[in-house]
Amino acid sequence: MRKAALFSAILLAAVAAIPAALQAAPDAPAHATSAADPAMAKALADPRRDGDRVRDAFRHPAETLAFFRIKPGMTVADYMPSAGWYTRILVPYLGEKGQYIGITASLTAASGDTKTRLAAFPAAFPPKAAGWTGVPAERIPAFTLDAIPADRKGTVDRVMIMREVHNMWPDGFLYNDLTAIRALLKDDGLLGIEEHRAKADAPASYTLGTMGYMREADVIALIEAHGFKLVAKSEINANPKDSANWPDGVWTLPPVLTLKDKDRAKYEAIGESDRMTLLFAKRP
Repeated sequence: MRKAALFSAILLAAVAAIPAALQAAPDAPAHATSAADPAMAKALADPRRDGDRVRDAFRHPAETLAFFRIKPGMTVADYMPSAGWYTRILVPYLGEKGQYIGITASLTAASGDTKTRLAAFPAAFPPKAAGWTGVPAERIPAFTLDAIPADRKGTVDRVMIMREVHNMWPDGFLYNDLTAIRALLKDDGLLGIEEHRAKADAPASYTLGTMGYMREADVIALIEAHGFKLVAKSEINANPKDSANWPDGVWTLPPVLTLKDKDRAKYEAIGESDRMTLLFAKRP
């Protein structure tokens, strides 16, 4: 199911092919924040986000979405939107002329309870998103990536994958889903990725996704091997306090706090994980 041997070979070849100059590329220039974007400021201040706002200091939503070059009126697909943290920002921010789409993994590589859950997503997600945002469910489409409606292909401006590559890689979704995402995007569409970042010299045993962390060079190589090209990267979501070597993985830190009250103050002082923020374009 996982095609692990094939992916490993692709990964090694792609890492070797990344030019040294690109690996050492400087941060992308700063982008406008909500202070310079009234539509973003309004979306972030929405009372429906009252429970989300505590995470803004770690996730920098205004800066992150600006880095992804997302603007009102666009069509944006959000991969595995989970409990809707970004849904509650993007639906109002994109506005009536834009559209938010919920997408989830293709069923091809899924089995058991995972397959059942994914299969339920297209019907279950729109009413949840409607409840979160006040926008009618019929305006918030959702589908699995092996069932993209024909009229959706080549129509999406941006796709976001937020802290999910570490699941896609070991669970065998990467090939099918990135291929489908590439088909979903317009020719000039962009793919934005945020991912928990391992140290560059972290051992393979810690960076295969099961601990939540991945090396930045590996993520770039994997995405580029599937028909994309890195166009920018940013330190917007960096956190130098995160040592990225927790025995229980990234979930040791907020918001999960796997160890519960054990050393809770220590982990809350560190905050959420150190994260890479990357932007890719489709290759011809």
